[in-house]
Amino acid sequence: MLKNVPKLLSPELLKVLCEMGHGDEIVIADANFPSNSLGKRVIRADGISGTAMLKAVLSVIPLDTYSDPNMMLMQLVPSDEGKVNPVIWEEYKKIANGLDNNAKVGNIERFAFYERAKTAYAVIATGEEAIYANIILKKGVI
Repeated sequence: MLKNVPKLLSPELLKVLCEMGHGDEIVIADANFPSNSLGKRVIRADGISGTAMLKAVLSVIPLDTYSDPNMMLMQLVPSDEGKVNPVIWEEYKKIANGLDNNAKVGNIERFAFYERAKTAYAVIATGEEAIYANIILKKGVI
């Protein structure tokens, strides 16, 4: 047992977060994301929301102070612009700003996001059902 580690962080996920170096990226994926198709390491977190996972992950790793952005959201596809409002984005920003004074959010086009996910250190496949709830975090230095 360890003290002060969020219960959402499984031993496997803690190991991955510890193995990651400065500049490595991790994806927190929603339930619709093609995690197994894109991720070289996939950690299942079924039933866990994206917001809860973001809070747990950012409680143990810092964001990269040298990258702008260091937290990337999947951009709306053109056909969704004006129709879809990903409320979860504001929740993600609030969580990140509350846990890391260096949170810098950016957006990446959908297919560019997928390509970046392929090179990420790992993908956490959550049970988040909100649309556009995928996020990439770039790890910083402790």
